[in-house]
Amino acid sequence: VFYKNGTSQGTAFTGLSGKGIIPALNNGASATSEPYTANFGQRPFSYTPPSGFKALNTQNLPEPSIKKPSSYMDAVLWTGDGVNGRVITTNIETVDFAWVKKRSGADDHRLANTVTGGNKHLKANTTEAESTSTTIIQAFSGSTFTVGSDNAVNASGGTYVGWVWKESATPGFDIVTYTGNGTNRTIAHSLGVAPSMIIAKGRTNTDNWPVGHTSRGWDRHILLNSSAAEAVTSSTWNNTAPTSSVFTVGTDTRINQNGITYVAYLWSEVAGFSKFGSYTGNGSADGPFVFCGFRPRWLMIKRTSSSDNWAIFDTARSDSGGGNVIDKHLRPDTAQDEQDPGGSPATQFDILSNGFKAREANGQNNATGGTYIFAAYAESPFAYARAR
Repeated sequence: VFYKNGTSQGTAFTGLSGKGIIPALNNGASATSEPYTANFGQRPFSYTPPSGFKALNTQNLPEPSIKKPSSYMDAVLWTGDGVNGRVITTNIETVDFAWVKKRSGADDHRLANTVTGGNKHLKANTTEAESTSTTIIQAFSGSTFTVGSDNAVNASGGTYVGWVWKESATPGFDIVTYTGNGTNRTIAHSLGVAPSMIIAKGRTNTDNWPVGHTSRGWDRHILLNSSAAEAVTSSTWNNTAPTSSVFTVGTDTRINQNGITYVAYLWSEVAGFSKFGSYTGNGSADGPFVFCGFRPRWLMIKRTSSSDNWAIFDTARSDSGGGNVIDKHLRPDTAQDEQDPGGSPATQFDILSNGFKAREANGQNNATGGTYIFAAYAESPFAYARAR
């Protein structure tokens, strides 16, 4: 229904549905006529809007369930001092999972959690079994975690990033451990909704890291420690989508070898806080825009249709100087130091108030026709976010 000067003009269209409906204005005048001015609630309306209608602006978006995303997921930076027992402080209420990477030099990604123990870690870019060390990630305590003196986490003068999560159903993150039995089976989780992404690793064997992602279906997997394209196989997730209470594993030894102990990280989507999806590249500096419903803090990308590296971006390491550009990234499948593509423009993505937009044509993030999966976490919900 259209209204003019507070009076209904009757029904204009019926049967409109779906996404991508774009309003257009035209008064039949030449292009040199006065421009239109739209009022989306930034100033009082001349006429009272009809009952039940609201202005089209972020103030009228639903209240997000997580108003302060950094209480549940955070990206923190530090410069190493070489001291064993260095305490790293975060904004999170309780740190349950820490993923640490050296930025200034080549070294392995180190992952530790409170379920298997703070002094135990796995390396995201290798097939190695779990290691116990007193010089890597040592312990977790409330909003902090403690690192040792190892070059991977705290070499004097080295620069580091830590990505941390709180485990609970509220932010949609669960850590599950289990022992493989070699047969198709279900494993319980505590998210209360179906997970959107699962990353699993054998703790006591030498093998790969299978990743399942809701946008690609559960008849296939990608490997976290590899640049390879996705592989279609029913033996990983048994071609069965997870439910609100369980996820399914098949007979693949990477995820369910008899007698091997495993850890699985499960993430579910929370509106205004996290998003798991896919997009298709267009090979242009004017790349695709991906709606998340929030301004991202952390973004992980992987091309699934062809071989290419994973990439993790975050606004803590941004070169933008307060702008929208992020280009520095780390690659979970390699021990490489931080990559900074530079160039003109020195841009991989624009981080916007409600999502992200590819700004460079390359295979890793935006090849023509390439299929990409992503996981994103919020810096600010869309209702509160502002583009820089």
